Amino acid sequence: MHRKLFLGALAAAAALLLGVVVAAPARSSALAPVRVMPLGDSITGSPGCWRSVLWNRLQSTGYTNVDFVGTLGPQGCGQPYDGDNEGHGGYLVTNVANQNQLPGWLAATRPDVVLMHFGTNDVWSNVPPATILAAYSKLVDQMRASNPAMRVLVAKIIPMAPSSCGECGARVVALNDAIGGWAAGKTTAASPIVVVDQWSGFSTASDTYDGVHPNASGDQKMSDRWYPALASVLSGGLPTPSPTASPTGSPTASPPAGGGGCVASYRVVGQWTGGFQGEVSVRNAGSSAMSGWTARWTFAGQQITQSWNAATTQSGSAVTARNVAWNGSLAPGTSTTFGFLASWTGANPAPTVLTCTAS
Repeated sequence: MHRKLFLGALAAAAALLLGVVVAAPARSSALAPVRVMPLGDSITGSPGCWRSVLWNRLQSTGYTNVDFVGTLGPQGCGQPYDGDNEGHGGYLVTNVANQNQLPGWLAATRPDVVLMHFGTNDVWSNVPPATILAAYSKLVDQMRASNPAMRVLVAKIIPMAPSSCGECGARVVALNDAIGGWAAGKTTAASPIVVVDQWSGFSTASDTYDGVHPNASGDQKMSDRWYPALASVLSGGLPTPSPTASPTGSPTASPPAGGGGCVASYRVVGQWTGGFQGEVSVRNAGSSAMSGWTARWTFAGQQITQSWNAATTQSGSAVTARNVAWNGSLAPGTSTTFGFLASWTGANPAPTVLTCTAS
């Protein structure tokens, strides 16, 4: 009897121990999903169907451990998706910053990554770019107070052409032209900022239904622009400033013969595993006005994936960038800047030769 009782107790203890040993790894092995907050106005919400396109593309390409978060829920879009967001129709980013609305949303949702397309209503209201960027800075500070390792993807906003605002198109360009420099100055190693160009290649005529809000083709284009930057974060390729990002003002080209005076400089704004954001400044160092410019350089294996504020082409390692309609004319002593995203493998050296010619 004593032996049976002893064996029974031993079996029960073994079963209990086995239950603990088996169950514990199942609980500890589950990784918390990456929490992604889409932040903005009605282009992000109401219904902001680029989010549904992006969500389903992430799922179909293996990025399944993602949780879109926000205090607002889904608003349709005709396909199942995680619709939580902070896309507040009619909101100005300057008001959100001035009224300290973001900290409450952050506390309720605890994001790891923010996708921010914000400022359309500010542009519509003729708020100066510097004021909008000051609001961006305050929001980023609040994001970092919530999560010191916050990853921030900030859009160059899509173009707009509402019937009631003939100046809005140029105002968008003015804001977008300033975002790259703002991001470069605000990014940190712990909490990098990556600029995502939503402006280039987006048509208000064919990609919106009212000159402002995306239609189906616009939603697809916005998703296509967000995807590579977000996928890089989700893959562990978290963008950080590159230690090779130092050659500001170098390499530069000597002014070409004939007094054109075009000089260019190249720098890396931010770098992550397999990708980086670059920037080229073009300056008129001559004594007469330029009506256009072309910059050329040779990469060492890097490949441009998208660009803004220039028309770029790449053939093998040779890259050519030409001005677009609004930034070709440069008075003596003035400059313009264009940016790009590119991939790299092995190393990411700066070009040893960068030329610039004026037209």
